[in-house]
Amino acid sequence: MTEIIEAESLSKEYRDITAVNKIRFSVRKGEIFGFLGPNGAGKTTTMRMIECVSPRSSGFLRVFGLDPDVQPSEIKRRIGVVPQETNLDPDFTCAGNLLTFARYFDIPKEEALKRTADLLEFVSLTEKRDTAIDKLSGGMKRRLILARALINDPDLLILDEPTIGLDPQARHLIWERLRTLRAQGNTIVMTTHYLDEAARLCDRLVIMDHGRFLVEGAPADLVREQVGNEIIEMDNTSEVTECLKKMGVAYETLGDIVQVTTDGSRDLAKSLLDQCPSSRLSTRPATLEDLFLKLTGRTLRD
Repeated sequence: MTEIIEAESLSKEYRDITAVNKIRFSVRKGEIFGFLGPNGAGKTTTMRMIECVSPRSSGFLRVFGLDPDVQPSEIKRRIGVVPQETNLDPDFTCAGNLLTFARYFDIPKEEALKRTADLLEFVSLTEKRDTAIDKLSGGMKRRLILARALINDPDLLILDEPTIGLDPQARHLIWERLRTLRAQGNTIVMTTHYLDEAARLCDRLVIMDHGRFLVEGAPADLVREQVGNEIIEMDNTSEVTECLKKMGVAYETLGDIVQVTTDGSRDLAKSLLDQCPSSRLSTRPATLEDLFLKLTGRTLRD
């Protein structure tokens, strides 16, 4: 399988701060690859190196087999970027934004007009073609930014928090469009704080913190290997914790909840109900969020 991005011992330093610390990864053609982590983990810094915006401090990095420090123009012609911030030009309409952006890639006028029409339809904005940017909702703006990132028919799409701040309907529409792009053979790299989004979309992902990778793999595999299949939750009372200790069951306390991870909850739940009868008990599937919090902690990051 062709590797679109290859990195080995990749690092980025800012004076006395190491933002990215000797990471190693590859992104294959036709997959969605995710970078997860708390604020300051190094996700956006990694993306900026891939985008040829920030030069690496050391290590090996190739995009399409090209060196971003030596051949940035060649790489930029073949990528599309959806930034975290909304940076559409307020002086132009929806179509005007796409047509203006097409000029940066020397796309002929007739081809630019065709791509603009096709992309506005792709993101369900055909009826907003001549609408001013300040008249669009937040979801419409994010969809237009996605369309803009696709105007040059990129081989690699880079998304930084693509659905940030959107309502569920807008998020699901963008998810649908991203799945369509993957089905068409596009390669996508993304960051997101929405862990359900990563679980639904990513073929593989990494969770990173303090500039290093903690785990890498398919979301479902990582959850099963690192957490288990299911979570049992009970009230955090002294009776419950004493009961769990007597039974030799490992647990974690989270405020007023006690969590037990297990590969099969039915038999264990029955035993807990029999031996700890004073507690309420519920079971649920383990999620990527459980894994994320286990690896990176529950302390707030600024």
